[in-house]
Amino acid sequence: MTEHQALTEHEAGADGERYGEFVRVVRHGHVAELVLDRPRAMNAVSTEMARSLTAACDALAADGDARVVVLTSSHERAFCVGADLKERNGFGDAELRRQRPVNRAAYTGVLELPMPTIASVHGFALGGGFEIALSCDLIVADGTAVVGLPEVSVGVIPGGGGTQLLPRRVGAARAAELIFTARRVEAREARELGLVDLLVAEGEDRAESLALASRIAANSPVGLRAAKRAMRLGWGKDLPAGLDIEDNAWRTVAFSGDRAEGVAAFNEKRRPDWPGE
Repeated sequence: MTEHQALTEHEAGADGERYGEFVRVVRHGHVAELVLDRPRAMNAVSTEMARSLTAACDALAADGDARVVVLTSSHERAFCVGADLKERNGFGDAELRRQRPVNRAAYTGVLELPMPTIASVHGFALGGGFEIALSCDLIVADGTAVVGLPEVSVGVIPGGGGTQLLPRRVGAARAAELIFTARRVEAREARELGLVDLLVAEGEDRAESLALASRIAANSPVGLRAAKRAMRLGWGKDLPAGLDIEDNAWRTVAFSGDRAEGVAAFNEKRRPDWPGE
């Protein structure tokens, strides 16, 4: 039995919080595991799944107890294969136009989560599936991972943020080569190119991601959100503007209960008990 099979069986009785049929959230203390759970379709993003992902992200964004979110998959051979092309094959132009804001909201929901996010990737993460991962702050992949943005090969372009997120991660020229060729990139090369951040042993992506999330979650939740906000808003700005963004974020932490607790805990040589405010 693989780790991913064991995960599915173990959690069958403790399903977590379910959002529709295809997305659920499982709690690990202050870490929230957002599970893509449409295994019969390798987590292809249908209209219903997009709505569920948006709902889950909306709930997590408002949850002060969730300090880190880890995105995982219940399918042992795929993180997410992208848009549900079987569903789209039956769409006319009007249906496709109506679906567009639904899909966009799902990807934006992941991107705009205020706390640190980690994508736990194994197997295929293609098209919209890779865009979900790119929307996270960190990507942990195992040796089976295959990533890419193949949209131009089926007559469209990345529509979940890929044309904007990939250049920010690997640079404009490298992103152009990957998007224009529509090629798939296996795990080792993906790590070398910076498409993923950590490469772990086969079957260990979820465990390593949750362990990393636990280390992050030990820190100030106010500090984590402020640091993420400063990095996200400051990206691409000139240095003076970026420093102003950092200063504004610093001010939200400097006068917080977390700052007072952090200083007290340091001086008292104990672990902080973060109030989260």
